[in-house]
Amino acid sequence: MERAGSPLQKEQQEEPAYAKWGKLAVEKVKERYPEDKVVDYLHVGREELGEGKASEKFKLWLRGEDREFGVFVTITFEKATDEVIDIQYEETDR
Repeated sequence: MERAGSPLQKEQQEEPAYAKWGKLAVEKVKERYPEDKVVDYLHVGREELGEGKASEKFKLWLRGEDREFGVFVTITFEKATDEVIDIQYEETDR
């Protein structure tokens, strides 16, 4: 039995570093596509951009009344402050 605060238990409880950006991506896509439902989510990866900036990319799959489609969301931010610099959206049918 694992004790509270053991390394294994702590590791299982921690969210991945990208989790807060994933939540923001889902929130922004729901605002942008209010009639469609987010049915799947994938963290594509992180890119270090230099000059203290990075981006996190996600692929969200949406289902609407008459279509299913994906949206790539790229969030660029300042690493030191987590200030969002830009959010880009790109629709895809795959």
